[in-house]
Amino acid sequence: MTTVLVVDDQDLIRAGLVALLGAAPGIEVVGEARDGNEAVAEAVRLRPEVVLMDIRLPGLDGVSATGRILAGPGTGKPRVLILTVFDLDEYVYRALCAGAAGFLLKDSPPDTLISGIQAVARGDMLFGPTITRRLVEAYTHTPPNEPAPALAGLTDRELEVLRLVGTGMPNGDIARELYVSEATVKTHLNRLMTKLGISSRAQAVVVAYETGLVRPNR
Repeated sequence: MTTVLVVDDQDLIRAGLVALLGAAPGIEVVGEARDGNEAVAEAVRLRPEVVLMDIRLPGLDGVSATGRILAGPGTGKPRVLILTVFDLDEYVYRALCAGAAGFLLKDSPPDTLISGIQAVARGDMLFGPTITRRLVEAYTHTPPNEPAPALAGLTDRELEVLRLVGTGMPNGDIARELYVSEATVKTHLNRLMTKLGISSRAQAVVVAYETGLVRPNR
């Protein structure tokens, strides 16, 4: 069972999400929260696998709550799936930087929501390559001509993996591109993320753009 914490400040929407997910096979709703502070507290208390987070919340917003949840002590942190009304929103880019595993529109079909939760629970990043590029290109500054010094500690292979991740390519495709196993790709990705001090694939995408390793519109 994939355990889920549902966070939304609107009672009717939250109740609908809880009912929908509660009836879905393989998903268990373990808690609810009405605002960002409550979401952080419940995430610590309940330790769900996935937090379904509304991006606009009273008080502590969904982005700030995501950052606090993922910056907390210990291992086994939840994957945060952001819900938003707009497909291109400044909050979504901030959520990427905070380590969110993906985002969905609030008007997504129920089966898309369920499959999205299952995908991020498996460790996938829920952004199509096109959407990822649109978000990053819209909100990052113009990248420098040369990769930033922040990447100096990465090996050539780690740089190549980071570049391909930045284009939105999944691990299987990266493995085929580099003629290595998917497990090897995961090893390189984990090592480069440790070196860069980041904790999610989404943050790796942002780093790839912001350092100029991946250029917008290419």
